[in-house]
Amino acid sequence: MSGDDPDTELFARVFLTRVIEPGDEVAGRWVREVGAVGVARRLRDGGAAFPGASEKRWAGLLARAGRAEPERDLALAREAGVRFVWPGAVEWPGVLDDLGDARPLGLWVRGRPSLRMWVLRSVAVVGARACTEYGAHMAATLAAGLAERGWVVVSGGAYGVDGAAHRGALGAGGATVAVLACGVDRPYPRGHTELIGRIAEQGLVVGELAPGEHPTPSRFILRNRVIAALTRGTVVVEAAYRSGSLVTARAAQRLGRHTMGVPGPATSGLSAGVHELLRGEAVLVTDAAEVVEQVGDIGELAPDRRGPVLPRDLLEPGARRVLAALPARRAATAGEIARGAQTAEDDAIARLYELRALGYVERHGDGWKLTRQAMISARSGRGAC
Repeated sequence: MSGDDPDTELFARVFLTRVIEPGDEVAGRWVREVGAVGVARRLRDGGAAFPGASEKRWAGLLARAGRAEPERDLALAREAGVRFVWPGAVEWPGVLDDLGDARPLGLWVRGRPSLRMWVLRSVAVVGARACTEYGAHMAATLAAGLAERGWVVVSGGAYGVDGAAHRGALGAGGATVAVLACGVDRPYPRGHTELIGRIAEQGLVVGELAPGEHPTPSRFILRNRVIAALTRGTVVVEAAYRSGSLVTARAAQRLGRHTMGVPGPATSGLSAGVHELLRGEAVLVTDAAEVVEQVGDIGELAPDRRGPVLPRDLLEPGARRVLAALPARRAATAGEIARGAQTAEDDAIARLYELRALGYVERHGDGWKLTRQAMISARSGRGAC
């Protein structure tokens, strides 16, 4: 869909990401009732305020609207290798619709994999920025263990537990997603520029804010609802009583997702928030196997294991090539599969996690193997021809 027509859904939503702050439920209601195009048109034309907007607030929104340049934002995004995904688009993760009127207007996405496919089997690992060595070790170990089991690790790209979780997943040759509270073309914190760049190469970097936007305290807090909604469950590794990671956990609870906590020393203030969660509805976990035990049996979000949900012919060409490169009777490394599919190893990893979500492949240590259901499906397909 072209972004040159101001009355397209894409153009309208890109425009609104410059005008409306993330998580604004009042504006979200406007979008639900009259559509993104209708809201954008009234703001662009300086029309009358919508219900629920004071005169002062409406004037502020009109001022922002006057500075918005969606064509420029789309051009900047293309130059940075960033795409915009919005509700109704093929790549949009339907789980975000659980946020209701607080649902993002859209997400800016940097990286090759399909966001919708990756979050089908994903877990959030969050915690304190000023974590202890124990917290960093547990976050990295949990993330590596989840990656080795074919799960996608989602976190916020921050110092401390977030960074350790991302590095743990990357170090295991796994999949990870960083959800930022700023423009995805402007990594924050700056000390994680290299890490976030690596995540964009091997995984995904996503955010609600338009290119070049900077983070604020409120944007960090509101970003956490997206982490909670995208994933099947949230694991909190270390958190003080007022930690932002507790906001993620509580959002996960409100959304009906699993909430888990890693216990720490009773004397540690950085574990006090986790222990408070554990006294409530959160489940105590100490390793990746216990996390998978929780998120792998979650009703409709985790359907019973069965054959692939898509016929091979409906897979994207890149995914079909990677699937075809897997040996029939043994596991193969991502590098070996990449060579067979004539693609880069990072691309092969991205496709393998998509195929994992669809039930075609499973991870065995450092290797990948066709599932029994996939082999049965392939034989049935040949027989039908």
